[in-house]
Amino acid sequence: MKRYLILSDGTVYEGEGFGAASDTAGELVFTTNMNGYTETLTDPSYAGQIVMCTFPLIGNYGMNHEDEEGKPYLHGFVVREYCDEPSNFRCETTVDAFLKEHGIPGIYGIDTRALTRKLREFGVMNAKICSEIPADLSDIVSFEVKGVVPLVSCKEKTEFPAENEKYHVVLIDYGYKRNIVRELQKRGCRVTVVPQDTSAAEVLSLEPDGIMLSNGPGDPAENTACIEVLKQLIGKKPVFGICLGHQLISLAKGYKTYKMKYGHRGGNQPVKDLVTGKTYITTQNHGYAVEMNDSARFVNVSDGTCEGIDDTENMCFSVQFHPEACAGPKDTSFLFDRFTAMMEDYRNAER
Repeated sequence: MKRYLILSDGTVYEGEGFGAASDTAGELVFTTNMNGYTETLTDPSYAGQIVMCTFPLIGNYGMNHEDEEGKPYLHGFVVREYCDEPSNFRCETTVDAFLKEHGIPGIYGIDTRALTRKLREFGVMNAKICSEIPADLSDIVSFEVKGVVPLVSCKEKTEFPAENEKYHVVLIDYGYKRNIVRELQKRGCRVTVVPQDTSAAEVLSLEPDGIMLSNGPGDPAENTACIEVLKQLIGKKPVFGICLGHQLISLAKGYKTYKMKYGHRGGNQPVKDLVTGKTYITTQNHGYAVEMNDSARFVNVSDGTCEGIDDTENMCFSVQFHPEACAGPKDTSFLFDRFTAMMEDYRNAER
């Protein structure tokens, strides 16, 4: 089935369709991961976006539900070569069937290398996957990723137990990935996931040992109510923020965020710890960044952007990258140990 990818500047890429047989507009972004497309497809942080993989072959090991990070909210999927006959002992279904199930259109057989170079030169732009070339591009040009955090957040409180419970963590859900919960559970944390609009008083009434702020989609500055809640929580309990959580903490502390030219998406981002001097390879997925500031602890080696902040006085730290990332790398999973150590110190100080 012939399908087209139309960019907001009028550029047309012709390919073959898979997934849902529907038309969709979105913000076109690229990810450089060589594997882990299951996690990419199910990451709520891609809400409103058409995701293109720079690695050419997608679908060769199929899909399995155990590896899913959440419900898919992306608007479309773009690949160079699609494998419709996966071979893997864990395979439960194909990418094509998964996309059809969730109503997400895909396109393959286009020159993703050329398209990636275009986005790197001109920045991310809106696009549309469609079955016919439209005469009017207004719906593509006018598309905006807005109001997505309330869309992807849970609507009610959910609790995840730990086998050997040591701590209770409240995870504020801005579009959380399941592996954040798994990493906390491994460390003896009972996790209570709450919606993004939960008040500070409600969070504290749950008597957590620590507060976790999840990843999520969209422009962080749009979430003014969430930022006000964090202003009331910082300093009350140990706080650890990831990705959007990092950005919201930074905004609550008075720092500014800005939209990047094409963002950081993929599992090969080098990040330096300014305290230890060590450099880690990280997985990232964000189109906005926090301006460099005097609380910066981590910095991106490639472009010098802020990758994390420390506020030890208020028991608060955050990172722009994903220490819980699957399929990896897992270089920075020790940050969850740092969080549990912070909760232990806070508990001992209260006694």
